[in-house]
Amino acid sequence: MTAVLFTGISELRTVSELGTLHDAALLAENGQVTWVGEAATAPAADEEVDLGGRAVLPGWVDSHTHMIFDGDRSGEFEARMAGADYAAGGIAVTMSATRQAGEQRLEQLLLERIRAAHAGGTTTLETKTGYGLDVASERLSAEIAARHVDEITFLGAHLVPPGAQTGDYLDLVVGEMLDAVAPHVGWIDVFCERGAFDEAQSRRVLEAGRKRGLGLRVHGNQLGDGPGVQLAVELGAASVDHVNYITDADVEALAGSETVATLLPACDLSTRQPLAPARQLLDAGAHIALASNLNPGTSYTSSMNFCVGTAVLQQFLSLEEAIHAATVGGARALRRHDVGGGLDSNGRPAKGTLAVGAAADLHVLDTAHTIDLAYRPGMPLTWRTYRGAERVA
Repeated sequence: MTAVLFTGISELRTVSELGTLHDAALLAENGQVTWVGEAATAPAADEEVDLGGRAVLPGWVDSHTHMIFDGDRSGEFEARMAGADYAAGGIAVTMSATRQAGEQRLEQLLLERIRAAHAGGTTTLETKTGYGLDVASERLSAEIAARHVDEITFLGAHLVPPGAQTGDYLDLVVGEMLDAVAPHVGWIDVFCERGAFDEAQSRRVLEAGRKRGLGLRVHGNQLGDGPGVQLAVELGAASVDHVNYITDADVEALAGSETVATLLPACDLSTRQPLAPARQLLDAGAHIALASNLNPGTSYTSSMNFCVGTAVLQQFLSLEEAIHAATVGGARALRRHDVGGGLDSNGRPAKGTLAVGAAADLHVLDTAHTIDLAYRPGMPLTWRTYRGAERVA
């Protein structure tokens, strides 16, 4: 077991009770953090990596992406920027291309997107199915994702495919399709939204997934007021994502629950929806996460740096709050957060923190100051990324 000591850290954001350390060092063994503190008191190690006076924080935990797809929707985006409304039906365009892509191409595209995410400081990823929308394509998407991605979500209930009847398609989703993907996924999700699935339909999907032992997630309250938040809280979903349009009752429900409100600012900007009310949620005591929502129609980016900067500049979060949402918040939304001793509830190294016992996932910035994520928006600030103390970018 090799012990690796990371030194030359100007500012170490542990996102833990240790807070932020200066002139710091971090020791990793077997992929886990085993010591953090002042560089002057660092223990001996087998190997030393000098980070040259750069800032370090936990790798981003991107808890909401749609990475398994083929096809291009740049024309749709251009039309939206010229004034066209966003509608969920654009998903069908991607569905056609994804069904035709084949296993080799879909896997190649996924690996390219993972590499890009690593290059931007992301070390933990969730991804969803939901662009195949038939049994064979959804199974294939789940199988490919399970080879490479940390957390996999079944999103057969993304949209009713063209030509299908809603009732018949829902029967397929909660029956044969769920049976096909369940061995490869840990979560089930539903697009509870106008133009997609209503409350009763969404409840049916989530309850079917729960019977199969899957954790619950919800796309909700993106395009207008709706039942998504309340349904997610009632059923104990790990997260409800988007939450652009929420009532005081929704905020109160989230604040009294363990359901994480996942905010997707890159998507909000791309669809010209109001930015999700991050400040209101946090002040009420709700758990929040920031995620990229990487997808071809409404958020074609995996840049968590951009999402964090946007949250600070436009959603009125402090830098500390935004970093917490993009690390510990994302880990909580995936139930990978530290519940004691640097471990999650399943005894795995926790994600999103650099506490002792947690995964040694390091995001090294090419600056001495973490505030540059917002102070210097749009600049290429990620210098290196380590996952389990192994360099991945």
